[in-house]
Amino acid sequence: MKIAFVGKGGSGKTTLSSLFIRHLAATGRPVIAVDADINQHLGPALGLTDAQAGELPSLGAHLPEIKEYLRGDNPLIRSAEEMIKTTPPGRGSRLLRIVEENPVYAACARPIALDEGSVRLLATGAFAEEDLGVACYHSKVGAVELLLNHLVDGRDEYVVTDMTAGSDSFASGLFTRFDLTFLVAEPTRKGVSVYRQYKDYARDFGVRLRVIGNKAQGPEDIAFLRREAGDDLLATFGHSDWVRRLEQGAEPPLRALEPENRAVLERLRAEADAAHELRDARRYTEQAVHFHLRNAESWANAKVGIDLATQVDDDFVLGAEHAEPAGAHA
Repeated sequence: MKIAFVGKGGSGKTTLSSLFIRHLAATGRPVIAVDADINQHLGPALGLTDAQAGELPSLGAHLPEIKEYLRGDNPLIRSAEEMIKTTPPGRGSRLLRIVEENPVYAACARPIALDEGSVRLLATGAFAEEDLGVACYHSKVGAVELLLNHLVDGRDEYVVTDMTAGSDSFASGLFTRFDLTFLVAEPTRKGVSVYRQYKDYARDFGVRLRVIGNKAQGPEDIAFLRREAGDDLLATFGHSDWVRRLEQGAEPPLRALEPENRAVLERLRAEADAAHELRDARRYTEQAVHFHLRNAESWANAKVGIDLATQVDDDFVLGAEHAEPAGAHA
């Protein structure tokens, strides 16, 4: 499953996404964690030192190699330079699996051993000095969209992405690439305003959105979140001394997390698993082509997009059981 965590800056989005990643890994499920936030904090939240996090390879820096590998023998893509962030797979494209070895993971993914299980971490990379004033951060996030468009994932396999804060996620089609989006909201007017904005933007794209309340201090806070988010409110993560120790640099074992908060993580997992049954392969493919056409005017006309739409194999895009082995051409 492809899972996104979004929310207002400071809402606890990265903390909760890292806890969910730890929870999945502790159950033995394969997980790829993706740090797609402009503030790269997911690595430290998973136990890396600042120095180790700073040494993570950047997806953006490896974008040419990623494109070259993914295009494979697709006859519609004559060179890697013709690929953009929204390019969907077609016949001849290479696909990625969560559990495999490939040149993309070798260059960009780094394993992280947790106290219970392990994960692979991918990071878009922080803004570099040479980017200042001349580059858009979404050019880095585009690598994530490209990977998700070419990813074959199945039941009990997870990609969990810590997205950029606020409504910046809508600067690309990346927000449509997930089976389920968890929005972390504080019990404040500002906290729920991001929820309302996100839901309004996503309404026409069939985005499955569930709210996780955070930093609630009592029944009144929970009632406020329920009043504002209604049935979209899935659960509320309570006060946690465990999280406080983690943020102070300790590495407490996950089994020491408060039982009520670990129950919240299990509820998130159950909701994510249920989303697998609701996948719509055709809509996923049509949205990929839709955003590709909107981004491809500089190098392609509408006819190219129509050809792509007819040649994309829906089952490969969403990982049907009869998909070819990892690394095979579609």
